Amino acid sequence: MACILGSTVVFIDSTVVNVALPAIQRDLGGGLVLQQWVVDAYLLTLGSLILVGGSLGDIFGGKRIFETGVAVFGLTSVLCAASLNGPELIVARGLQGIAGALLTPAALATITANFSGEERGAAIGTWTAWTGISFVIGPLVGGWLVSVGSWRSIFVINIPFVIATLAIVRISLPGRDMTRERVRVDVVGGLLGMLGLGGPVFALIESQKRGFSDPLILAALIGGVALLAVFVVRELHHPDPMLPMRLFRLRNFTFANVETFTVYAALSTLTFFLVIFLQQLAGYSPFRSGLATVPITVVMFVLSPRVGRLSMRIGPRWFMGIGPLICAASLLWTRTLSPGFDYWTELLPPLIVFSVGLSMIVAPLTSTVLADAGPSDAGIASGVNNAIARIAGLLGIAVVGVAAAGSGDNLDLHGFRIAMSVTAGLVATGGIIGLVGIRKPAT
Repeated sequence: MACILGSTVVFIDSTVVNVALPAIQRDLGGGLVLQQWVVDAYLLTLGSLILVGGSLGDIFGGKRIFETGVAVFGLTSVLCAASLNGPELIVARGLQGIAGALLTPAALATITANFSGEERGAAIGTWTAWTGISFVIGPLVGGWLVSVGSWRSIFVINIPFVIATLAIVRISLPGRDMTRERVRVDVVGGLLGMLGLGGPVFALIESQKRGFSDPLILAALIGGVALLAVFVVRELHHPDPMLPMRLFRLRNFTFANVETFTVYAALSTLTFFLVIFLQQLAGYSPFRSGLATVPITVVMFVLSPRVGRLSMRIGPRWFMGIGPLICAASLLWTRTLSPGFDYWTELLPPLIVFSVGLSMIVAPLTSTVLADAGPSDAGIASGVNNAIARIAGLLGIAVVGVAAAGSGDNLDLHGFRIAMSVTAGLVATGGIIGLVGIRKPAT
């Protein structure tokens, strides 16, 4: 229960923020650039440090790191709610991502340490189900809170859940963790990854105000790429790397993770720009915009388990190839939207089609990554795939934001249509990668 409650706070927070972005922009200013940073600061630290968080759990024990992550998440939520300007909120969101990087892998480690056999499978299944439910609850609760209160309430609401989680951990898990002192944390690798990703993201977002000819933008872009190159070289030669490069010698693992990058980048940009369009251009309330995207999660919740079983029977390739192409077609369909559209006839149908395509991808993609890595590397393979999904959202919002921003500070109809076109291209690329690269695993 404690692991579910703590993890749910993180997952809800990642979905609830999109609904609050227009309100944050109205209160603090900053236009589309601030809106991008509020999301990307969180994804930057979460995606680049989640593997480091997993290593810390191995050393100090999942329970201890889980408690630390939950407590820090609560403190950083207070900082987010108390932010007086854009830069303060961006820094607080980055710190919140660090807490999430500690909390998320430690939750699963704690479940694994305290359950065994069928009970472990049931516990992990329950944890997974609640993460899906949190994606439905997040936009609805967040939209309601913003409508009746302010955007600050979406962070304040975390505090009771944090306190309840810590209390349950103390009551139900009183024992000490087993620690593994032999494991070393690749802190330098984590910092190189974070700074290497941060450079291009800073350049892409801030170029909307400064232009690509600005020396600071050029330095951030070139410096970030250079640090990423150093990161790869280090991971290839480090005895205990944060990112084990040997896994990328596996064909299905590599192609599945490349497809993960394109598909999750598209998923992040869709939810980011669609919510802004609904509120700032179509006049939707925060609650109504959150309600509008619920069908995506509902359809996935119903179809994903069935697709997962079917893909295990006939192989994942066609699901991972055709699913993204269906998503791409639905995204091109959304380009026809304009302010004043009818939800039931103009937005709901493409959302349903997108949901069906996405349901064809997620379960086969995850199972392909784990199957190719094998049981001995399943944990690190899952961590790598999770990190790539977060980094995909980070870079996707930054890149598509450059294309959509044009010459204005805020998203306009032309920018929204460009965003949907680029997003469709991203997910279609994932489908081509799946068809070309994925092979049916050996029985």
